[in-house]
Amino acid sequence: MTEKLFTRGVCQILPDKDSLAQAAAERPLKLYLGIDPTGALLHLGHSVVLRKLQQFAQAGHQVILLVGNGTVRIGDPTGRDSTRPVLTDQEIEANFQTWKDQASKILDFDKIEIRYNGDWLDKLNYAQIVKLLASTTVQQLLERDMFQNRLKNNLPIFAHEIIYPLLQGYDSVALNVDLEIGGSDQTFNMMMGRHLQKLYNQHEKWILTTPVINGLDGRKMSKSFNNYIALNDNAQDMYNKTMTLNDDLISEYFTLLTDVDETEIATMTQAMQNGENPMIFKKKLAQTLVTAYHDAAAAAAAGDFWQKTVSEKQIPTELPKIVVNSFALPLLELAQIAVPEESKSNLRRLIDQKAIELLDNHVLRIGKKRFYQLVLK
Repeated sequence: MTEKLFTRGVCQILPDKDSLAQAAAERPLKLYLGIDPTGALLHLGHSVVLRKLQQFAQAGHQVILLVGNGTVRIGDPTGRDSTRPVLTDQEIEANFQTWKDQASKILDFDKIEIRYNGDWLDKLNYAQIVKLLASTTVQQLLERDMFQNRLKNNLPIFAHEIIYPLLQGYDSVALNVDLEIGGSDQTFNMMMGRHLQKLYNQHEKWILTTPVINGLDGRKMSKSFNNYIALNDNAQDMYNKTMTLNDDLISEYFTLLTDVDETEIATMTQAMQNGENPMIFKKKLAQTLVTAYHDAAAAAAAGDFWQKTVSEKQIPTELPKIVVNSFALPLLELAQIAVPEESKSNLRRLIDQKAIELLDNHVLRIGKKRFYQLVLK
Protein backbone atom coordinates (compact mmCIF):
# COMPACT_ATOMS: atom_id res chain seq x y z
CA MET A 1 0.00 0.00 0.00
CA THR A 2 2.81 2.40 0.89
CA GLU A 3 4.49 2.16 -2.50
CA LYS A 4 1.18 2.40 -4.39
CA LEU A 5 0.42 5.57 -2.44
CA PHE A 6 3.13 7.33 -4.43
CA THR A 7 2.76 5.55 -7.77
CA ARG A 8 -0.76 4.41 -8.64
CA GLY A 9 -3.03 7.23 -9.70
CA VAL A 10 -0.12 9.68 -9.54
CA CYS A 11 0.87 11.97 -12.38
CA GLN A 12 3.87 13.74 -10.82
CA ILE A 13 5.55 14.29 -7.47
CA LEU A 14 7.68 17.40 -6.93
CA PRO A 15 10.49 17.77 -6.14
CA ASP A 16 10.77 13.95 -6.21
CA LYS A 17 8.99 10.77 -5.11
CA ASP A 18 11.82 9.21 -3.10
CA SER A 19 12.21 12.08 -0.65
CA LEU A 20 8.44 12.22 -0.09
CA ALA A 21 8.23 8.48 0.49
CA GLN A 22 11.14 8.71 2.94
CA ALA A 23 9.47 11.51 4.88
CA ALA A 24 6.20 9.54 4.99
CA ALA A 25 8.05 6.50 6.36
CA GLU A 26 9.54 8.56 9.19
CA ARG A 27 6.45 10.41 10.41
CA PRO A 28 2.81 11.15 9.61
CA LEU A 29 2.61 13.81 6.93
CA LYS A 30 0.37 16.84 7.15
CA LEU A 31 -1.32 17.29 3.80
CA TYR A 32 -4.33 18.86 2.19
CA LEU A 33 -6.54 19.07 -0.85
CA GLY A 34 -8.17 22.40 -1.57
CA ILE A 35 -11.60 22.60 -3.20
CA ASP A 36 -13.65 25.56 -4.36
CA PRO A 37 -17.25 25.04 -3.13
CA THR A 38 -19.02 25.80 -6.39
CA GLY A 39 -21.65 23.12 -5.85
CA ALA A 40 -20.74 21.45 -9.13
CA LEU A 41 -21.76 17.92 -10.00
CA LEU A 42 -19.00 15.49 -9.02
CA HIS A 43 -18.10 12.77 -11.51
CA LEU A 44 -15.51 10.02 -11.80
CA GLY A 45 -12.98 12.56 -13.03
CA HIS A 46 -13.11 14.21 -9.59
CA SER A 47 -12.86 10.83 -7.87
CA VAL A 48 -9.20 10.33 -8.88
CA VAL A 49 -7.88 12.97 -6.48
CA LEU A 50 -10.52 12.18 -3.84
CA ARG A 51 -9.45 8.54 -3.83
CA LYS A 52 -5.83 9.61 -3.35
CA LEU A 53 -6.80 11.84 -0.42
CA GLN A 54 -8.67 8.95 1.21
CA GLN A 55 -5.69 6.64 0.71
CA PHE A 56 -3.47 9.03 2.68
CA ALA A 57 -6.09 9.18 5.44
CA GLN A 58 -6.25 5.38 5.60
CA ALA A 59 -2.46 5.25 5.79
CA GLY A 60 -2.58 7.29 9.00
CA HIS A 61 -1.48 10.69 7.77
CA GLN A 62 -2.99 14.00 8.94
CA VAL A 63 -5.36 14.84 6.11
CA ILE A 64 -7.12 18.18 5.63
CA LEU A 65 -9.88 19.02 3.20
CA LEU A 66 -9.62 22.75 2.68
CA VAL A 67 -12.80 24.54 1.65
CA GLY A 68 -11.90 27.62 -0.34
CA ASN A 69 -14.57 29.91 1.02
CA GLY A 70 -12.03 32.74 0.80
CA THR A 71 -10.58 32.01 -2.65
CA VAL A 72 -13.97 31.13 -4.14
CA ARG A 73 -14.85 34.82 -3.91
CA ILE A 74 -12.27 35.24 -6.67
CA GLY A 75 -12.77 31.91 -8.41
CA ASP A 76 -10.07 29.70 -9.87
CA PRO A 77 -9.33 30.98 -13.40
CA THR A 78 -7.86 27.61 -14.43
CA GLY A 79 -9.11 26.67 -17.89
CA ARG A 80 -11.50 29.62 -18.11
CA ASP A 81 -11.70 32.49 -20.56
CA SER A 82 -13.96 34.60 -18.34
CA THR A 83 -14.14 35.59 -14.70
CA ARG A 84 -16.37 33.71 -12.24
CA PRO A 85 -19.43 35.23 -10.54
CA VAL A 86 -19.04 36.20 -6.88
CA LEU A 87 -20.86 33.92 -4.41
CA THR A 88 -22.41 34.85 -1.08
CA ASP A 89 -21.42 33.11 2.18
CA GLN A 90 -24.78 31.34 2.21
CA GLU A 91 -24.29 30.07 -1.36
CA ILE A 92 -20.77 28.91 -0.52
CA GLU A 93 -21.91 26.87 2.48
CA ALA A 94 -24.87 25.38 0.62
CA ASN A 95 -22.59 24.44 -2.26
CA PHE A 96 -20.10 22.78 0.06
CA GLN A 97 -22.83 20.66 1.65
CA THR A 98 -23.85 19.52 -1.85
CA TRP A 99 -20.20 18.76 -2.61
CA LYS A 100 -19.74 16.90 0.68
CA ASP A 101 -22.82 14.74 0.14
CA GLN A 102 -21.40 13.53 -3.15
CA ALA A 103 -17.79 13.20 -1.95
CA SER A 104 -18.86 11.13 1.07
CA LYS A 105 -19.17 8.18 -1.32
CA ILE A 106 -15.36 8.20 -1.32
CA LEU A 107 -14.14 10.19 1.67
CA ASP A 108 -14.43 9.08 5.29
CA PHE A 109 -14.97 12.43 6.99
CA ASP A 110 -14.29 10.88 10.38
CA LYS A 111 -10.64 10.65 9.29
CA ILE A 112 -10.44 13.97 7.49
CA GLU A 113 -10.28 17.45 9.05
CA ILE A 114 -12.29 20.20 7.34
CA ARG A 115 -10.83 23.71 7.32
CA TYR A 116 -11.87 26.97 5.65
CA ASN A 117 -9.30 29.30 4.11
CA GLY A 118 -11.48 32.32 4.75
CA ASP A 119 -10.38 31.95 8.38
CA TRP A 120 -6.99 33.44 7.46
CA LEU A 121 -7.46 35.10 4.09
CA ASP A 122 -10.23 37.34 5.45
CA LYS A 123 -7.86 38.52 8.19
CA LEU A 124 -4.91 39.53 5.98
CA ASN A 125 -4.12 43.21 6.54
CA TYR A 126 -2.70 45.71 4.06
CA ALA A 127 0.94 45.07 4.99
CA GLN A 128 0.50 41.29 4.73
CA ILE A 129 -1.13 41.56 1.31
CA VAL A 130 1.68 43.80 0.07
CA LYS A 131 4.24 41.28 1.33
CA LEU A 132 2.38 38.51 -0.45
CA LEU A 133 2.26 40.47 -3.71
CA ALA A 134 5.97 41.20 -3.43
CA SER A 135 6.80 37.48 -3.36
CA THR A 136 6.55 37.12 -7.14
CA THR A 137 6.26 39.14 -10.35
CA VAL A 138 3.37 39.95 -12.66
CA GLN A 139 5.28 38.30 -15.49
CA GLN A 140 5.46 35.04 -13.56
CA LEU A 141 1.74 35.13 -12.75
CA LEU A 142 0.86 35.81 -16.38
CA GLU A 143 2.79 32.74 -17.54
CA ARG A 144 -0.30 30.62 -16.97
CA ASP A 145 -1.72 29.20 -20.19
CA MET A 146 -5.21 30.54 -19.69
CA PHE A 147 -3.91 34.09 -19.23
CA GLN A 148 -1.72 33.78 -22.31
CA ASN A 149 -4.76 32.61 -24.27
CA ARG A 150 -6.81 35.54 -23.07
CA LEU A 151 -4.05 37.96 -24.08
CA LYS A 152 -3.88 36.42 -27.55
CA ASN A 153 -7.65 36.65 -27.92
CA ASN A 154 -7.82 40.18 -26.51
CA LEU A 155 -9.96 39.03 -23.58
CA PRO A 156 -9.86 40.81 -20.20
CA ILE A 157 -7.72 39.59 -17.29
CA PHE A 158 -8.85 41.10 -14.01
CA ALA A 159 -6.34 41.91 -11.29
CA HIS A 160 -8.09 39.76 -8.68
CA GLU A 161 -7.70 36.74 -10.97
CA ILE A 162 -3.95 37.29 -11.25
CA ILE A 163 -3.47 37.09 -7.49
CA TYR A 164 -5.56 33.91 -7.15
CA PRO A 165 -2.46 31.63 -7.19
CA LEU A 166 -0.88 33.76 -4.45
CA LEU A 167 -3.93 33.50 -2.21
CA GLN A 168 -4.26 29.78 -2.83
CA GLY A 169 -0.54 29.37 -2.24
CA TYR A 170 -0.84 31.18 1.08
CA ASP A 171 -3.01 28.29 2.28
CA SER A 172 0.15 26.18 2.46
CA VAL A 173 1.72 28.82 4.68
CA ALA A 174 -1.27 29.11 7.01
CA LEU A 175 -1.62 25.33 7.35
CA ASN A 176 2.17 24.78 7.36
CA VAL A 177 1.80 21.49 5.49
CA ASP A 178 4.25 18.92 4.17
CA LEU A 179 2.26 18.03 1.09
CA GLU A 180 -0.50 19.30 -1.18
CA ILE A 181 -2.35 17.08 -3.62
CA GLY A 182 -4.46 18.09 -6.58
CA GLY A 183 -5.19 17.48 -10.24
CA SER A 184 -2.39 18.05 -12.72
CA ASP A 185 -4.25 21.14 -13.96
CA GLN A 186 -3.55 22.73 -10.55
CA THR A 187 0.25 22.40 -10.75
CA PHE A 188 0.85 26.13 -11.21
CA ASN A 189 -1.18 27.05 -8.12
CA MET A 190 0.42 24.33 -6.01
CA MET A 191 3.92 25.36 -7.08
CA MET A 192 3.13 28.87 -5.84
CA GLY A 193 2.26 27.34 -2.47
CA ARG A 194 5.57 25.48 -2.47
CA HIS A 195 7.41 28.74 -3.16
CA LEU A 196 5.56 30.62 -0.40
CA GLN A 197 6.00 27.80 2.13
CA LYS A 198 9.77 28.01 1.70
CA LEU A 199 9.72 31.82 1.80
CA TYR A 200 7.52 32.20 4.88
CA ASN A 201 8.13 29.04 6.90
CA GLN A 202 11.48 27.79 5.56
CA HIS A 203 9.75 24.44 5.23
CA GLU A 204 9.77 21.90 2.40
CA LYS A 205 6.46 21.22 0.74
CA TRP A 206 5.92 18.39 -1.70
CA ILE A 207 3.36 18.40 -4.49
CA LEU A 208 1.52 15.31 -5.71
CA THR A 209 -0.62 15.65 -8.82
CA THR A 210 -3.18 13.17 -10.10
CA PRO A 211 -4.07 12.58 -13.76
CA VAL A 212 -7.00 14.25 -15.45
CA ILE A 213 -8.98 11.44 -17.07
CA ASN A 214 -10.96 11.62 -20.29
CA GLY A 215 -14.68 11.07 -20.53
CA LEU A 216 -16.47 8.03 -21.90
CA ASP A 217 -15.95 9.13 -25.50
CA GLY A 218 -12.28 10.07 -25.16
CA ARG A 219 -12.87 13.82 -24.87
CA LYS A 220 -12.44 15.82 -21.66
CA MET A 221 -14.94 14.57 -19.09
CA SER A 222 -17.57 17.29 -18.96
CA LYS A 223 -21.25 17.76 -18.27
CA SER A 224 -21.54 19.77 -21.49
CA PHE A 225 -20.29 16.75 -23.49
CA ASN A 226 -22.58 14.40 -21.54
CA ASN A 227 -19.68 11.93 -21.38
CA TYR A 228 -19.39 11.56 -17.62
CA ILE A 229 -20.44 9.18 -14.87
CA ALA A 230 -21.67 11.10 -11.83
CA LEU A 231 -20.83 9.92 -8.32
CA ASN A 232 -24.54 10.05 -7.47
CA ASP A 233 -25.74 8.26 -10.61
CA ASN A 234 -28.10 5.39 -9.83
CA ALA A 235 -26.75 1.87 -10.31
CA GLN A 236 -28.45 1.30 -13.65
CA ASP A 237 -27.22 4.56 -15.20
CA MET A 238 -23.71 4.01 -13.86
CA TYR A 239 -23.56 0.52 -15.37
CA ASN A 240 -25.09 1.57 -18.67
CA LYS A 241 -22.79 4.57 -19.07
CA THR A 242 -19.72 2.47 -18.33
CA MET A 243 -20.69 0.10 -21.13
CA THR A 244 -20.40 3.01 -23.61
CA LEU A 245 -16.76 3.65 -22.64
CA ASN A 246 -14.20 3.74 -25.44
CA ASP A 247 -12.32 0.45 -25.44
CA ASP A 248 -8.91 2.12 -25.23
CA LEU A 249 -9.84 3.66 -21.85
CA ILE A 250 -10.74 0.43 -20.04
CA SER A 251 -7.31 -0.18 -18.49
CA GLU A 252 -6.92 3.47 -17.47
CA TYR A 253 -10.30 3.47 -15.75
CA PHE A 254 -9.43 0.25 -13.89
CA THR A 255 -6.12 1.78 -12.75
CA LEU A 256 -7.39 5.19 -11.67
CA LEU A 257 -10.92 4.46 -10.50
CA THR A 258 -10.79 1.03 -8.85
CA ASP A 259 -8.75 -1.04 -6.39
CA VAL A 260 -8.38 -3.98 -8.77
CA ASP A 261 -4.82 -5.31 -8.49
CA GLU A 262 -2.44 -3.88 -11.08
CA THR A 263 -1.23 -7.37 -12.02
CA GLU A 264 -4.78 -8.32 -12.93
CA ILE A 265 -5.18 -5.09 -14.92
CA ALA A 266 -1.98 -5.87 -16.83
CA THR A 267 -3.33 -9.34 -17.64
CA MET A 268 -6.60 -7.87 -18.94
CA THR A 269 -4.70 -5.29 -21.00
CA GLN A 270 -2.56 -7.99 -22.58
CA ALA A 271 -5.62 -10.10 -23.30
CA MET A 272 -7.28 -7.22 -25.16
CA GLN A 273 -4.10 -6.59 -27.12
CA ASN A 274 -4.14 -10.27 -28.07
CA GLY A 275 -7.65 -9.96 -29.50
CA GLU A 276 -9.88 -10.76 -26.51
CA ASN A 277 -13.27 -9.02 -26.75
CA PRO A 278 -13.06 -5.77 -24.69
CA MET A 279 -16.74 -6.17 -23.81
CA ILE A 280 -15.79 -8.86 -21.29
CA PHE A 281 -13.59 -6.47 -19.35
CA LYS A 282 -15.94 -3.53 -19.75
CA LYS A 283 -18.63 -5.57 -17.99
CA LYS A 284 -16.18 -6.28 -15.16
CA LEU A 285 -15.37 -2.56 -14.92
CA ALA A 286 -19.06 -1.64 -14.80
CA GLN A 287 -19.71 -4.26 -12.12
CA THR A 288 -16.70 -3.04 -10.09
CA LEU A 289 -17.75 0.61 -10.21
CA VAL A 290 -21.41 -0.02 -9.39
CA THR A 291 -20.42 -2.29 -6.50
CA ALA A 292 -18.10 0.42 -5.12
CA TYR A 293 -20.69 3.20 -5.29
CA HIS A 294 -23.75 1.07 -4.51
CA ASP A 295 -23.40 -2.64 -3.68
CA ALA A 296 -22.95 -6.05 -5.30
CA ALA A 297 -26.69 -6.72 -5.54
CA ALA A 298 -27.29 -3.43 -7.35
CA ALA A 299 -24.40 -4.21 -9.71
CA ALA A 300 -25.85 -7.64 -10.53
CA ALA A 301 -29.30 -6.16 -11.19
CA ALA A 302 -27.86 -3.39 -13.35
CA GLY A 303 -25.84 -5.92 -15.33
CA ASP A 304 -28.93 -8.04 -15.90
CA PHE A 305 -30.90 -4.98 -17.01
CA TRP A 306 -28.18 -4.01 -19.49
CA GLN A 307 -28.01 -7.55 -20.88
CA LYS A 308 -31.73 -7.62 -21.55
CA THR A 309 -32.26 -4.08 -22.82
CA VAL A 310 -29.08 -3.53 -24.82
CA SER A 311 -27.38 -6.82 -25.60
CA GLU A 312 -30.61 -8.76 -26.22
CA LYS A 313 -32.63 -5.64 -27.15
CA GLN A 314 -35.52 -6.45 -24.83
CA ILE A 315 -37.74 -3.87 -23.18
CA PRO A 316 -37.77 -4.35 -19.38
CA THR A 317 -40.98 -5.56 -17.80
CA GLU A 318 -40.85 -2.97 -15.01
CA LEU A 319 -40.43 0.61 -16.15
CA PRO A 320 -40.39 3.98 -14.36
CA LYS A 321 -43.66 5.77 -15.01
CA ILE A 322 -44.17 9.35 -16.16
CA VAL A 323 -47.58 11.00 -15.97
CA VAL A 324 -48.73 12.99 -19.02
CA ASN A 325 -51.86 14.84 -20.13
CA SER A 326 -51.82 13.22 -23.56
CA PHE A 327 -50.00 10.46 -25.42
CA ALA A 328 -49.83 12.81 -28.41
CA LEU A 329 -47.44 15.32 -26.86
CA PRO A 330 -44.37 16.23 -28.97
CA LEU A 331 -41.33 13.99 -28.39
CA LEU A 332 -39.32 16.90 -27.00
CA GLU A 333 -41.97 17.64 -24.40
CA LEU A 334 -42.24 13.97 -23.39
CA ALA A 335 -38.46 13.72 -23.09
CA GLN A 336 -38.29 16.85 -20.93
CA ILE A 337 -40.85 15.32 -18.55
CA ALA A 338 -38.90 12.05 -18.38
CA VAL A 339 -35.41 13.51 -17.97
CA PRO A 340 -35.74 17.12 -16.76
CA GLU A 341 -32.03 17.23 -15.91
CA GLU A 342 -31.10 17.00 -19.61
CA SER A 343 -30.77 20.22 -21.59
CA LYS A 344 -33.30 20.98 -24.31
CA SER A 345 -30.53 21.27 -26.90
CA ASN A 346 -29.19 17.82 -26.04
CA LEU A 347 -32.66 16.29 -26.24
CA ARG A 348 -33.22 17.90 -29.64
CA ARG A 349 -29.92 16.41 -30.81
CA LEU A 350 -31.00 12.95 -29.63
CA ILE A 351 -34.34 13.30 -31.41
CA ASP A 352 -32.54 14.29 -34.63
CA GLN A 353 -30.37 11.19 -34.25
CA LYS A 354 -33.49 9.00 -33.81
CA ALA A 355 -32.26 8.15 -30.31
CA ILE A 356 -35.61 9.15 -28.78
CA GLU A 357 -38.80 7.49 -29.92
CA LEU A 358 -42.26 6.49 -28.76
CA LEU A 359 -42.66 2.70 -28.93
CA ASP A 360 -45.70 0.47 -28.76
CA ASN A 361 -47.71 0.40 -25.53
CA HIS A 362 -46.82 4.06 -24.91
CA VAL A 363 -43.20 3.33 -23.96
CA LEU A 364 -40.74 6.22 -24.41
CA ARG A 365 -37.19 5.19 -25.30
CA ILE A 366 -34.32 7.62 -24.69
CA GLY A 367 -31.01 6.34 -26.00
CA LYS A 368 -30.36 2.61 -25.95
CA LYS A 369 -30.95 2.03 -22.27
CA ARG A 370 -33.64 4.28 -20.81
CA PHE A 371 -37.32 3.34 -21.10
CA TYR A 372 -40.34 5.07 -19.53
CA GLN A 373 -43.96 4.01 -19.36
CA LEU A 374 -46.35 6.85 -20.22
CA VAL A 375 -49.41 7.03 -17.97
CA LEU A 376 -52.36 9.39 -18.47
CA LYS A 377 -53.48 11.60 -15.60
